[in-house]
Amino acid sequence: MSVTGVVMALTVTLSSAAVSASSPNPAVSTVKGAVPLTSVVPQPVSIRTANGVAFDLKQSDAIYATRNSSDAKDAANFLAGLLRVPTGYPLKVRDVPAGAKPRGIVLSLGGKNAVTKKEGYRLDISRNTITIEADDRSGLFNGVATLRQLLPVKVERKQQMPGPWRVQGGTIDDAPRYAYRGAMIDVGRHFLPKPDVEKYIDTVARYKVNYVRLHLTDDQGWRIEIKSWPELTKVGAESGAGGEGGGFYTQEDYKEIVRYAQARGVTIIPEINGPDHTHAALASYPKLTCDGKPIEPYLGYPKSDEGVLCLDNPTTYEFMDDVIGEVAALSPSPYFAVGGDETFGRTKEQLDTYFAKIAKMVEKHGKKPMGWMEAAGSLPAKDSLTEFWVPGINEDQIIASAKAGSKVIMAPAMYTYLDQKYTETYPEYPVGQTWAGPTSVEGSYDWDPEGQLEGLPASAVGGVESTIFTETVFGINQMENLAFPRLLSVAEVGWAKASSHDWKKFEPRLAAQGPRLREARVNYYLTPEIDWPLGS
Repeated sequence: MSVTGVVMALTVTLSSAAVSASSPNPAVSTVKGAVPLTSVVPQPVSIRTANGVAFDLKQSDAIYATRNSSDAKDAANFLAGLLRVPTGYPLKVRDVPAGAKPRGIVLSLGGKNAVTKKEGYRLDISRNTITIEADDRSGLFNGVATLRQLLPVKVERKQQMPGPWRVQGGTIDDAPRYAYRGAMIDVGRHFLPKPDVEKYIDTVARYKVNYVRLHLTDDQGWRIEIKSWPELTKVGAESGAGGEGGGFYTQEDYKEIVRYAQARGVTIIPEINGPDHTHAALASYPKLTCDGKPIEPYLGYPKSDEGVLCLDNPTTYEFMDDVIGEVAALSPSPYFAVGGDETFGRTKEQLDTYFAKIAKMVEKHGKKPMGWMEAAGSLPAKDSLTEFWVPGINEDQIIASAKAGSKVIMAPAMYTYLDQKYTETYPEYPVGQTWAGPTSVEGSYDWDPEGQLEGLPASAVGGVESTIFTETVFGINQMENLAFPRLLSVAEVGWAKASSHDWKKFEPRLAAQGPRLREARVNYYLTPEIDWPLGS
C-alpha cells in the first residue's frame, strides 16, 4: 500500500531441435517478414524454430475450436475478433472437424495433447495450420497471447491493413512459474472510467497477467454501487484526492468490466478496504462512526486519520456483510480482497476479531479472502492469500500463516509499485512518488519473489502483482506511462522460470514490444534504458 504521509500534487537463426528459452538465441526469424519466436514476453519455457517454414493467414481460413467446448470457443472468438479488423478477413469460428486437421488456426482443449501443466499450452505452427493445445481455458488464452505477439505488429491497428499475415514456423511449449500474476488498479483515490479500465486490462492480458484487482474503495472515494447503501455513491463517490477524480461504477458497469476481462482470460478481483482507509464510507453514513457524528469527505493524499471503522459498532459488520454480498454476487473470482493495510494503532486482538468476522462473510458469499500483509495471521490460513508489500511489517505472522497453508503474493514496493517514478527527475511535473523508488525498468525486473522474506518457504509464494496507486496519478495516460514498460518486467518475473532470468536477454525482447504498444495507442515511457527500435 502507499506509505502514510506521502503528499504530492499534480500539474501532471535456430535449428529445428528443441532449445531452452534461456539459451542464447538471436532474435531473428528464418522466414522473411516473420516475427522471431524468441521475441516473446514473457519468456516461454522452450522454443523450436522450424527453418524456412511459415504460416500465412488467408482470407479463406477459419478458426476452429474443440466441439462442445465453450472455453475453446471463447478463446477462438476473442482471436477472431482481434484479427478481423486489421486483416479484413471474415474469419469464422467453427467446430474442429473429425479426421484430418483443417487449414487455419485450431484451438484444441483437452483430449490427446501433450500439455499437462495448469495454464500451459503448446503452440505449433506449420505451413497450413497453427494449433494451440491446452488442458484448460487459461492455457488456450495464454497460447493466444503468444500468437498475438508473433503476428506482424500491424495486427494491433484498429483499421484494415495489407498483408501478408505471416507467422514463423516452429513449436513453443510453455507454462507459468506462478499461478497468480496480477495487476492492481487503484480507482479509489482517483476514479478511472470503464473504457480506460478495459483498455488497461487488454494491455496487461497481452503479457499473460491473469488477475486484475480493482481497489474499489479508499479514504478518498467509494467507486462501486451498493444498492442497499445508496449514499455510498451519492456522497462517497463524489470525492477524490486533491478534490478531483470523482465517479463510480454502476453494478452493470462493473459486470461489463468483469465480462470484458473474462473474454481475455483475465479474472477481476474486487477489493473493499477495511478496517482502515474507509473515510469515504464513514462520510456517507455517520452511523458507521463510533460517535454517530458526520464527517466531511476526505480530499487529502495520505491516509485519513478519521477513516477507520468502529470495530465495536454492530452496524459496521451489517454494512460489510451487505457490501461483500452485493459485490461477491457480481464477481466470478474465487477471491475477494478485504484490504487490511496500514492498520496502525489496532491491537492484534482487534485485528483477529475483525478479520475472523470478515473472513466468515467472504466465505459465506462463496469466496476466499485476500488481504495485505498486515492481515496475515488474522485471516484464516487455509485458502487465503496475503500480499507482501514492504519489509519489516508482520513478517513472523506472514511466515507462520504461510506454513499453515496461506499463499503469499509478492509485490515488494521497491520493484512492483508502478506509481513510483522511474528516476528522481521523472517526470518534470509531479506525477508519481519516490518513497519506495525511484524504480528503473531494470530494477523492476531484477528481483526474485522467493528471496524477499527470509524464512518464507519458496512453496508458499503464490505469485506476483504489479500495483499502481493513484494519489498522484490522474487518468489513463499517466497511468500507462508509469506502468509500461515496467509491468512487462514484473510479468516476466511471474511467468518465466528462474533460470531464464537475464536482463541482457530480456532487454531486446522488451524493446521489441515498443512498436506493439505504440500501435495499440498505449502511452508507454520511452526510457533511455531500452534500445528502442526506430519508430518507437
